[in-house]
Amino acid sequence: MSSKNTYILGIESSCDDTAAAILCNGKVLSNVVANQAIHEKYGGVVPELASRAHQQNIVPVVDQAIKQAGITLEDLSAVAFTQGPGLMGSLLVGTSFAKSLAYGLNIPLIDVNHMQAHILAHFIEKEGSEKPAFPFLAMTISGGHTQIVRVDDYFKMTVIGETIDDAVGEAFDKSGKILGLGYPAGPEIDKRAKLGNPKAFKFTKPQVAGLNFSFSGLKTAVLYFVQKKLKENPQFVNENLNDVCASIQYTIVEILMDKLKIAVKETGINRIAIGGGVSANSGVRDALKEAENSHGWASFIPPFEFTTDNAAMIAIVGHLKYLNKEYANQTVMATARLKL
Repeated sequence: MSSKNTYILGIESSCDDTAAAILCNGKVLSNVVANQAIHEKYGGVVPELASRAHQQNIVPVVDQAIKQAGITLEDLSAVAFTQGPGLMGSLLVGTSFAKSLAYGLNIPLIDVNHMQAHILAHFIEKEGSEKPAFPFLAMTISGGHTQIVRVDDYFKMTVIGETIDDAVGEAFDKSGKILGLGYPAGPEIDKRAKLGNPKAFKFTKPQVAGLNFSFSGLKTAVLYFVQKKLKENPQFVNENLNDVCASIQYTIVEILMDKLKIAVKETGINRIAIGGGVSANSGVRDALKEAENSHGWASFIPPFEFTTDNAAMIAIVGHLKYLNKEYANQTVMATARLKL
């Protein structure tokens, strides 16, 4: 292999997906994800089960990533891993594996902040995908996080707004649970929303000052609304499911867009990049495209495979840190509440 090539192995294990990816000079050679179906029957991620599944999955997933990339372990330049934030048991599996592998191969070990990775996923070399110029605003929306971040450089980021309670993905999943949908409910709500009337039912938007978000009130409003309607008509959910899903999604997208508009006004930055699992939502994507036309924004939406938790986004941060020679040492520890 040519010595000018940089091969980074990225390992992601922050929640319930075990993922490994190989990047060569910032370009994806492989991006392998093992999902854990075990959580579906519980309607949410069970931390203890997640960490056990990671232990079973990590060796085969890394092995597959190496094989798909057509390289050997000896070709690796560095190992990058998710240090946090996330579930402690899950993070420990990825951290321990990455430390051991880097030590055994005698190559640099690179710690990555999961939230930073969602933002920097936009810089993965992929044909046809445009990279945002600095400075830009990043909105990270997922099952565990909702943040607006001012990004001045790869490693200069400032959180200017975040949720004070539930994350946006949680609002989707818990609303879906109230409606009797499976877990995760977000994609199902999105699918049904396309068939329903977004203005069929009105849900009040929370009044939170500044750029912070709140979703717990919306979740409660959906619960009371459904309970009341079922009392009046036991078949209400079955008869109106698409309209209810469309109305919930419409409200959530409005909450996100309202805050983004304030952020653009306050910062004067109209380049918007989204990341995290909820950025796969068609309502969010459509609203951003609409804002491009009506407000003159430039919006950047990552390819689907880089929206949910994946290791390619960990590897791109690893690649950028490797170029800067920003390495971790063997005393680095997994941190469940790692700040951006």
